[in-house]
Amino acid sequence: MLILLLLCSSADAEDGAQAGDYRKVTGPCALRFPRDHADHPDFRTEWWYYTGHLQAADGENFGFQLTFFRYRIAPPAERDRWPAPPSAWRCDQVYLAHAAITDVTAGRHLIAERSARAAVDLAGTTFAADGVSIAVNDWTVHIGPSLHRLEADGGEFAFQLELAPLKPVTAHGLDGCSRKGDAPSQASCYYSFTRLATRGNLQVGKRRLTVSGQAWMDHEFSTAPLAKDLVGWDWFSLQLDDGRELMVYGMRRPDGTWHPASSGTLVMPDGAIRHLACDEIDLVVTRHWRSPRSEAVYPAGWILTVAGESLEIHTLLDDQEMRTGATTGITYWEGAVKITGRGDKSLKGLGYVELTGYAGAFDAPI
Repeated sequence: MLILLLLCSSADAEDGAQAGDYRKVTGPCALRFPRDHADHPDFRTEWWYYTGHLQAADGENFGFQLTFFRYRIAPPAERDRWPAPPSAWRCDQVYLAHAAITDVTAGRHLIAERSARAAVDLAGTTFAADGVSIAVNDWTVHIGPSLHRLEADGGEFAFQLELAPLKPVTAHGLDGCSRKGDAPSQASCYYSFTRLATRGNLQVGKRRLTVSGQAWMDHEFSTAPLAKDLVGWDWFSLQLDDGRELMVYGMRRPDGTWHPASSGTLVMPDGAIRHLACDEIDLVVTRHWRSPRSEAVYPAGWILTVAGESLEIHTLLDDQEMRTGATTGITYWEGAVKITGRGDKSLKGLGYVELTGYAGAFDAPI
C-alpha cells in the first residue's frame, strides 16, 4: 500500500524549505472521479496498489500483488530551469513497479520488479475518455468506468486480470485525508476500492490457469506523510465473508506502540463507512517468522480487535517477503492472510498484510 513512503525522508516532511514547492496535503482532499484515479504529479510520491486472492478451477489458491509507484525527483519549479529545447529523455518523474504471486498450494512466493523514467513512453500515466492508464514498460493498469485491467509478466509468472468494483470508492480519514503524524502536512490523500470481483488468466511456470476471486485496490498520494519518530507500519486490508471490509493502518514507534494518528476504516455490506480512531483498535501479535535471507523477524499471526470485535489473522505462507533491490532497495513483507472470528468461528475472510521497518531503516535511496 505505502512502501514508497520510505523514499521520502521525515526531514523533508517537517522542513518546508527542503520540501521546496511540492504540493502538500493539509486538509480534506475533495476527491473527484474519474480524474483522481490518475496521477497527481505535483506531489512527491504516489502509488496504485492491488492485492487479492485467486482460485483456479482445480481448487489451487493464489495471492497476487501489483503495485505502481510514481516518485517526483525534483520540485515542480525545477522545470523552469531546464534548458530549451529540453531533451526527450529529460524528466522529473520516475515510475517503479512490484508484482508478486503467492502460490499457496505449492508453498512458494514469486516476485518481480520494474522501473523506468517517465520519458519516451517508457512509463507514465494517461487520462483519456475511456479511463486512466498507468504503465511501467509493458506492465499496465487501466482504470475504466466499470472495470480495472491489470497486466504484468514477471518471467516466472504472469497475469492478465479484470476487476469489477462491487462497492463504491471508500475515502479514508477526513474526506480522503489520512493523517500520518502530528503536523498538518503529515498526511496523504487515500482512497480504496475495498472489494473487486476478479477474473482472468494466471501463468505460473509452464502452467496456464483460468482464475477468479476478489481483490482490493488502494490509491494514495502525498509529499510529507511520515513523522520522525516512526520505525515502520503494519497495514491490514481484510475482506470478511459477511460482506464487510476493514482497513487498519498502524504506525509504529521504536517501542512498538502506535502513533495516535494510526487509524482504520470499517466498510459495511451496504457501503456505509465508519472511521476508526487509534484507541478503537487493538493488535496483539501471536507468533513471528524470521526470514532466512534478510534475517528480519516479522509478525506472522495476530489478534485484531476493532470496536469490541476480535479477529484471528494467520498468514497463508510465512515467506512472503518482498526484496526489491532493483527498484526501491527496500525489503518488506507483503502477504496473503486468512481470517476467522475469535468469538464467532463461523466468521471467515481473506486479506493482505503489509509490514515495513522490520528489515531496515527508512532512508533507502531511490
